[in-house]
Amino acid sequence: MKTAVKEIKVGLNFGSGIQPVGRLAIRNSIIYFEYDEAFLHSSLEISPIKLPLQRGVIELPKSPFEGLAGVFNDSLPDGWGRLLFDRLLRSEGISPSDISPLDRLAYVGLNGLGALVYEPDQSLNTNDEIIDLDVLATHTEEVLEGESEEVITELLALNGSSAGARPKALIGVDSERKNIIHGTDQLSNGFEHWMVKFPNSQDGMDAGAIEYVYALMALDAGIEMPTIHLFPSQKGNGYFAVKRFDRNGNKRLHMHTVSGLIHNNFRFPSLDYEDLLSLTGVLTKDIREVEKMFRLAVFNVMAHNRDDHSKNFTFLMNEFGEWKLSPAYDLTFSSGPGGEQSTMVAGEGRNISIKHLTKLGLEAKLSKEFVENVIEQTRSALAKWMSLSKDFGISKSNIELIQKAISKL
Repeated sequence: MKTAVKEIKVGLNFGSGIQPVGRLAIRNSIIYFEYDEAFLHSSLEISPIKLPLQRGVIELPKSPFEGLAGVFNDSLPDGWGRLLFDRLLRSEGISPSDISPLDRLAYVGLNGLGALVYEPDQSLNTNDEIIDLDVLATHTEEVLEGESEEVITELLALNGSSAGARPKALIGVDSERKNIIHGTDQLSNGFEHWMVKFPNSQDGMDAGAIEYVYALMALDAGIEMPTIHLFPSQKGNGYFAVKRFDRNGNKRLHMHTVSGLIHNNFRFPSLDYEDLLSLTGVLTKDIREVEKMFRLAVFNVMAHNRDDHSKNFTFLMNEFGEWKLSPAYDLTFSSGPGGEQSTMVAGEGRNISIKHLTKLGLEAKLSKEFVENVIEQTRSALAKWMSLSKDFGISKSNIELIQKAISKL
C-alpha cells in the first residue's frame, strides 16, 4: 500500500477518454467534494438526487456510506471484493479500519464498474493469461476458509470492484466461450467483458445452475437480461456468468444503484416497489422503463427472489445524460430478511398476493391489460421450473423446495 490518499480526482470515461468531474478530499475524517467548473457546464448529472450539480465545496454525509456520496460508494467493492481487499491489507500489516474510503477508491482506480474513474490509480495490473475457472473456484474456497495469501492478489485483480457477497471475477471471454482471460481493463480483440460467479460456503454446488435456470425463466417472462452462459465445471453443475452491461466493447456506461441514488442502506430493507416505480419514472421519464421495473417486481415476488434489496437495481447513463434501467441481475431463489421480501409491495412484505401486484401496477398508471399480461406471462415462465431444473442437474431437494415456493401465487 502507498501512503494514505488525501485527495482523489474523479472523472468520467465513456470509452473515449477521461472527462474531469471533480475532486474528493478528506480532512479530519470528513470527506468533501467539489465539482469541476467545466463539468458544471456539461449538464451531465452523475447523481441527480443526492449530489446535483452545484458550485462550491460540499460536505458529504457521514452515513450511510462511511462519509462518501452514494454515487462514489457504488464504485467500491462490496461483500466479496471488500473481504479480499481487507485480507490483502492485513497480510501487509495494515488494519482495514485505518484505511479511508478514498484509499479504497484509489484501489478501484481506472478499472471499476461503470464509467467513473479515480486518480491516483492504485489498482492492480492484470495480464492476458488464460484462466481455468475450476482452479479459480478452488482459490475462492481457500480464501473463504482463510488460507492462501498468494492467491488473494490474483483474485483481487480479477475481481475489479464487482459488488455482492458471492465470490465473483471480472473476466474476458472470447466469442466461442472457450478462452477466458483477466478482464478488468481494455481487452484484446475478440474478447468481451463478462462476470462469473462461484458458490460461497453456504451455497450448494448447484447454485450456478439454479441462477442460470432463473435467468432463462426471467427471459421467458419478458425481462431484459444480460447475455448469460453456464460455464462447465469439474466441481458441480457449472459457473453462472453474465456479459457485463456497463461495457460494450471498450465503451463504458455510468452505473448507479438505487441504494446509491437515494442513499438507502440496503442492509435495512425499507423500500417499497411503489418507490422504485416512481423513481424509475422520475429518472428516465420513460413509461417503458417503468414497465420494465414492474415486470421485475412481479418476477421477484412470484419466483421467491426475496433478496431484492436496493443494491440489486441499477440505472445506466450514457454520455448524453440519458438514463435507463439496467438489465436485471442477481435473480435467483432466496429467502430474504426474516422470510420477507426485501422490497415491499404496496406495504406488504410477507404475504404478497396477486392483488398487491395488480394494485402496484395500476397505481403506477400502467394499463390493466398490461398488468394482467405480465402476471400471466410470469406465471407461465415459472411453470417451466420443473423441466428446466432437471435438464441442468439441480438436486432433487432443491427442485422440490423451489417448486413449492414458486407455486404459491
